[in-house]
Order: sequence, then structure tokens, then C-alpha cells
Amino acid sequence: MLDNPALVLTEVRNRVGHLTLNRVSAFNAINLEMVRLIQTQLDDWAADDQVVAVVLRANGDKAFCAGGDIRELYNNAKEGNTGNETFFSEEYALDQWIHAYPKPFIALIDGLTLGGGMGLVQGASFRIVTEKARLGMPEVSIGFFPDVGGSYFLSRLPGEVGTYMGVSGNPVGAADALQVGLADWFLHAEQISELDRCLDNMQWGHSSQEAIRSLLNTLASKRASGAKLTTVRAAIDQHFAKDSVAEIIASLKSETDSTIKQWSEELLATLATRSPIAMATTLAMLRRGKKLSLADCFRLEYHLGKQWFTKGDFMEGVRALIIDKDKNPQWQPATIEALDPAKIDELFAGFQAQSV
Repeated sequence: MLDNPALVLTEVRNRVGHLTLNRVSAFNAINLEMVRLIQTQLDDWAADDQVVAVVLRANGDKAFCAGGDIRELYNNAKEGNTGNETFFSEEYALDQWIHAYPKPFIALIDGLTLGGGMGLVQGASFRIVTEKARLGMPEVSIGFFPDVGGSYFLSRLPGEVGTYMGVSGNPVGAADALQVGLADWFLHAEQISELDRCLDNMQWGHSSQEAIRSLLNTLASKRASGAKLTTVRAAIDQHFAKDSVAEIIASLKSETDSTIKQWSEELLATLATRSPIAMATTLAMLRRGKKLSLADCFRLEYHLGKQWFTKGDFMEGVRALIIDKDKNPQWQPATIEALDPAKIDELFAGFQAQSV
């Protein structure tokens, strides 16, 4: 038994490159070493004519990838080194490369897929979820904002679903992910072995993209049962269209529909635990992101991230939830009402979009 098993496993079978996240004890949280391993392998396979498609999956039965390694980010910030800028720069470059990858890219989303995990899968050409999938951007719960392209893919979800997910940090299951456009196909977890068997025996013709699509049309489904957002979609669109977090909260408090009231009260309780500056920054970022190119969305997130460890709530959030585990973060400021809007403007100051 190896003391330090490989963080990412790689294999080529029947001209398909298989990448497997293998940091099971940490819920496959992604760190700089993993980013570099994935980037190098994807570069090699992109240039290899013998490889016709890529599959990304994870070992372990709980998580595909629970996000970035926040303890490592915390330690880097504590030490005052440049590790976090390096990590974000390379992680965002990898995520952006996946969006543009020249070969079919299958993401097998089986289990918890949060934050940095979403960055790895949202650019995939085939996003397959199982019944165990939980997709979300929970960064506001640790005093951060949804990055890894979240300003792009959340802002482009229908209505205000992306705003709701980003500002609340609440995840969605497989059925909702399919309905709102965060996933493309549903496959029962027990069918993954059958998908592998088919890929292992596929006769690759002119278009591997079409061959994979035909296979998924046979094996998988475009829908799943159990959607939970359907009954509250109109309420989400109404409340989260407001111009500020304070107005969103006031709107939720004014909800009178008896069928929605319990949902709105539970949501208000959740928002009360989130970092005010993180929620406000997230809202402002998503509004801007809707009008930006993918490349500029990543640039905006990097612009915010460079300042965040001194101006945001990340250090306190990680201290409270991961380091000391007292689960009692002292957000600065403690309430959305106490947040000076100028602080948000200051974070975005100096950012210039570059894409035409």
C-alpha cells in the first residue's frame, strides 16, 4: 500500500483518456498539484491523435470534488506567500481550457460537486449526473464568492436561479441541475460500469462527439425525478431580481404565499448565516458576469480574489468552520445593513474587460 497514492489517476483505454480524482480522504478537494497534473495530461491528450475523448471522474462514494483545498489557501494567506495567486491563476486557466477543449469531454458527476469541482465540470461537453450528485457553489458560507467561472455559468442560468444559488450557497440535486442547465444527462450510478463497457468497445468513426451522443441517447436520460426548485422558481425569480442583498432579504420577508412561506423562512435563516460582504460581492459579480465573456469572467474573479484575503471574510470563515470549528464566524460587518456599498465598489474598481 502506497503511503502517498497518486492524487490523479490516468489511463487510456480504447482511445479514451480516463482521468480520476483520487484524493478520497479530502473529498477530492483540488489543490495546486492536482491542477498541474490534470492540465499536463489534458495538454498531452489534446495533442495525441490516438486519443478521441476524455472522461473525468472521481474515486470515493461521497464526493466528485468538494471544492478547492481551502485549508491550503488559508495557510498560504497566513504565511503571506504568493501561493494563492499561483493557485487561482493555474486553476482558472485549467477550467477555461476545459470549456474550449478540442475533444469530447465527459464529466461523470457522481456525488458532492462544489466550488472547484464545478469549475472542472461546467465546461465539459457532456455533463452526466447520477442520483448521488449534489451541485453547488457554497462559497458565501466560508466568506468567499463563487469563482472558477461561476460568474459566467451561474449568471447564465434561467431567471434568477444562478443568483439564488450564488447568494445563498445552496446546492441542487440531479433533477434540478438538469432542469436549470448545470447538467446534460442523467445516468444511474450503477450504470456507470455499463457506460465504461460501451466506451471500451466503441468503434470510433468519423465523429467521436456524435458517437458519444448516440451512446448517451441509448443509456442515459435528459431528465430525472425529484426536482425541488420547480415549485419555488417563480418566487426565486421575483425575490432574487432585486438590486441588493438587503432588498432580496426584505422581499423574502414580505412573502405571503402560504405554499412558499416555509421555504422563504428557511432561506432567510440560511442567508443570516452567510458573510454579508461575500453575498453582496457575489450579487454584484453575477450582474456584471452576465455581460462578460468567459475569459473576462475569469479575469474578474482573479481581480477580486487577489484582494479578498485582506478585504473579504474568507480567513474568518475558514477559521470558524474548518480550523477552530466553533461554527460562529464573526463576519465584518456582521449584517448586510451595516455593509458600506463603497466597500463593494472598491473591490471592483480598476477592473477592465478585455474581450471585444
